[in-house]
Amino acid sequence: MATVEQDIPVTTRWRTLREPALMMITSGALTVGGVLWLIGLRDAADVSWIVGTAVAVVPAILWVVSALRRGRLGVDVIAVLSLAGTLFVGEYLAGALIAVMLAGGRALEAAAARRASRDLRSLLERAPRFARRRLGTEVQVVPIADVAVDDRLVVGPGETVPVDGRIADALAVLDESVLTGEPMQVERRFGEPVRSGVVNAGGPFEVRATATAEDSTYAGIVRLAEEARAETAPIVRLADRYAAWFLPLTLVVAGGAWLATGSAVRAVAVLVVATPCPLLLAAPVAIVSGLSRASRHGVVVRSGGALEALGSAKTLVMDKTGTLTMGQPVVVGVLTAPGHDAGDTLRLAASIDQVSPHVLAEAIVTEALTRGLQLVLPTDVAEEAGRGVTGVVEGHRVEVGKLGAPIDEVNWARAAENRARLDSAAIAWVRIDDAPAGAVLLRDPLRRDAPRTMRRLRSAGLGRLVMLTGDRAEPAREVATVLGLDDVYAQQSPADKVAAVRDEKQRAVTVMAGDGINDAPALAAATVGVAMGARGATASSEAADIVLTADRLDRLADAMDIARWSRRIAVQSAIVGMAMSLAAMSIAALGWLPPAAGALLQEGIDVAVILNALRALRGNPDTEIELPAGTEKMLRQFATEHDELRESLDLLREAADQLVMGTDPPILDAVVRAHTFLESRILPHEQAEESGLYPALARPLGSGEATATMSRMHAEIRRLSDRIGAHVELARASNGVQADQRDDLLACLYGLHAILRLHFRQEEENYFTLVEDEPATDAVSRQGKGFRPHGR
Repeated sequence: MATVEQDIPVTTRWRTLREPALMMITSGALTVGGVLWLIGLRDAADVSWIVGTAVAVVPAILWVVSALRRGRLGVDVIAVLSLAGTLFVGEYLAGALIAVMLAGGRALEAAAARRASRDLRSLLERAPRFARRRLGTEVQVVPIADVAVDDRLVVGPGETVPVDGRIADALAVLDESVLTGEPMQVERRFGEPVRSGVVNAGGPFEVRATATAEDSTYAGIVRLAEEARAETAPIVRLADRYAAWFLPLTLVVAGGAWLATGSAVRAVAVLVVATPCPLLLAAPVAIVSGLSRASRHGVVVRSGGALEALGSAKTLVMDKTGTLTMGQPVVVGVLTAPGHDAGDTLRLAASIDQVSPHVLAEAIVTEALTRGLQLVLPTDVAEEAGRGVTGVVEGHRVEVGKLGAPIDEVNWARAAENRARLDSAAIAWVRIDDAPAGAVLLRDPLRRDAPRTMRRLRSAGLGRLVMLTGDRAEPAREVATVLGLDDVYAQQSPADKVAAVRDEKQRAVTVMAGDGINDAPALAAATVGVAMGARGATASSEAADIVLTADRLDRLADAMDIARWSRRIAVQSAIVGMAMSLAAMSIAALGWLPPAAGALLQEGIDVAVILNALRALRGNPDTEIELPAGTEKMLRQFATEHDELRESLDLLREAADQLVMGTDPPILDAVVRAHTFLESRILPHEQAEESGLYPALARPLGSGEATATMSRMHAEIRRLSDRIGAHVELARASNGVQADQRDDLLACLYGLHAILRLHFRQEEENYFTLVEDEPATDAVSRQGKGFRPHGR
């Protein structure tokens, strides 16, 4: 891959110098003329000003010809007429002022565009070009194009990971901000995936390549960035549509002033103040600024046109798996047959599943490692497609997958099937020594930021939210209900998705968001296609107009906010600028504004409006919530505690189940364990939130009322926990749980289990999504749409 400087042609380099050179010549001519006029050399001053005017006329004519070749008659025509008019009537100072204004506006617009697109260019500049490949004990520096799959590459401190791969050392500390925008460093351990483009923030480590440079994450993002830099925004055409009436109106006013008064100077004065070339360049400045801001939020936009269309969208169509959900299953429960321990059953299942590439197997292994279980290497392993994997672990024959024999007569198994059906979960059955021993329940969880993102999208102006999925109707309806979607279409083929998107597109400007290969046709069919592209250059990324490089759905809401803000500023800049020009034209037509003064006034208008357009770089202050650093740290801390506590919430449900089915001693033991968990872990956590986190959130959220309902939930959690504690004391005094306690104790246990799950989700959706997640280590490589909740 060539360097960035080598990639820039000579003509491009000349363009970067053209506007500054024109600015220097015209301003120099104006200054020299002013000095000559002050020392009494009036004729020499006029010559200097004529030279400056003539120098500006040439590029202005070229701009008009270029616009005509593209089928547009822009407002550059007014610039040519005003420059020529000043020469015709002898208003040389006015001509020199217009020349400086024209050159200054062009130079300002070019500088703004370069500033606004620096984030996109930085992607190209950071693109890795070489890799250090290890062969035995020798390390060779090779071009990145020569890297093959399975090569072992050495990445030194501060170097960029050249291709996608997996960590081949014990630990790597990475800075992924260039891809995700997240400033926190992340640790990746042996066997975990790493994407090209991230920077080694620690010591040297080795990577085993899983893709070539062309197929790696960074190459796909670079291609998108190159396209984004080359595209033009449709809002520029909007400016030319304004010119369709602004140009003839200007000519009518100028001609009318000339005919009514016989003064050509008045007509020239009108043309001078109507010269809005840099003024209407404020629209593309705002759009390009929006592109830059979007790139800093982990959103790569192919073109200003896509950003402008996103800003006017009314309908959003979304895929479910990988877009609204995480796109990979997680373990939500482990049920066992009598006499078997849940932890040991999971450990044996995960030991077998270490050798299976199945997406459910990876989830089971991840859950076991998360719980700190020690896995062992299985022997005599065999895997049958559609059935599962079998092998020997510690002398036991273990099978994980589908059960061959019906088990309807087994109560615990029937309960597991019922719970899986109610939870829309998949089941991986575990058999030990040919006997059913347990069931692992898995499901594809909703993205933590999905509910808040849906609310943000509605507040941004999207009136219709629709979900398309190839999944079954039951889990699809559950997701749609939780998120408050307007419509849901389940069991959709790629062709069905395309038809649905086209139908929505006929009604309104439609955005389609998806992440899988089967979403690519629908993304291409939408007005704007948005790909969840954090996993690399997939077909969906290539078909999309916008790619979210960070694996966060709320980036879509960020893009929507940026698009609407940029479009608003672009239109505002154009309309306000033209209104001020029209007012100045009226004054000039009445003879109250001579050409020279009019040129100065118009230059001030143009510069002010372009500077206003640069506000798009900062974003809409009404949509941003600034959090103090200490509050961000607290949010991350409590989010981590949620993840730890959630694993133990089932103690409450298990105690209630024991109360329904068990005998007295196990009942009391289970209830005591649940109450101890509440007193030692849940209540201290809630109290810390109440006294520390909620007061800290009051100011960023605008009021303490923003957390009032959560405080009320804390009080209810405390009340139910105390009630369970009272039942424990009564049971101990009576040597067991009494019959008259059972109903109330059941209500407390089941109710508190439901309340805590809801409360955790509310806090995560409303508060924890205000900050970037600290990227968790991910032992599971994402496999997109491989998950379907029908077992293995």
